[in-house]
Amino acid sequence: MTPGTLYIVATPIGNLEDITLRALRVLREVSLIAAEDTRVTRKLLSHYDIHTPLIAYHQHSKSKRALEILETLVRGQDVAIVSDAGTPGILDPGHELIRLAIEAGAPVTSAPGANAIITALVISGLPTSHFAFDGFPPRKESERRAFFRSLRGDTRTVVLYESPLRLVSTLKSALAELGDRRVAVVREATKLFEEVFRGTLSEAALRFTERKARGEITIIIEGAGAEEAAHPEAEEMGVEDRLRKLIEEGMTERDAIRQVAAEMKLPKREVYAAAIRLKEL
Repeated sequence: MTPGTLYIVATPIGNLEDITLRALRVLREVSLIAAEDTRVTRKLLSHYDIHTPLIAYHQHSKSKRALEILETLVRGQDVAIVSDAGTPGILDPGHELIRLAIEAGAPVTSAPGANAIITALVISGLPTSHFAFDGFPPRKESERRAFFRSLRGDTRTVVLYESPLRLVSTLKSALAELGDRRVAVVREATKLFEEVFRGTLSEAALRFTERKARGEITIIIEGAGAEEAAHPEAEEMGVEDRLRKLIEEGMTERDAIRQVAAEMKLPKREVYAAAIRLKEL
């Protein structure tokens, strides 16, 4: 029997109109929808009068539910996976199900649509030709400072998610390590109270100290300029020596690899190999 198809279906990040005609058709036609939160998805399905069977697939249920979903696919039935908002597989357990489906030989395809990262980036006004998405910054201040320190020489625009409770602390950490770069803070994108703040890191820190932010937040930070991207110290050292120095200064291995790759303009896999060699010494 030919296995069913796993559809990765993007759903609105706020405005319920931001869903494609294809996504609606797929959600109606599949045998099962695997949702990060069935309560959230049920509201969407109800709005569009869709009655497809729904099960939860989230961080705490993924192992057991993944097997159930794979069994459905093996029986030749199609399944759609959706997150609470946006495109599944980014900072949610969806990517593990996708990997398992591929390993099981089931066709996997995407019904693309809304995405908070791209939405925030394009309305930020900052360069979009080269950018990096780094999820949520570390919660601890020392680790957060080291994280931003690792980005000093990276010329790409950086896109981050952040909690309203940690927004000001994160902006201050970025300011301390990166200088007063341009930044955009996008709050509640596509929703009724959407807000886009554009300015510098110091202005943003002051703005959100005076008026607390609420809702879902994406931060877009300008990349390093030509002078910031130059690292004379790095040029004089080998990859392994530079990695060792950064790690001794308190940077995590992950952030040290990222910084050395940016400083020396090397592929991350090459720097990662150097980090492995360091461990073997």
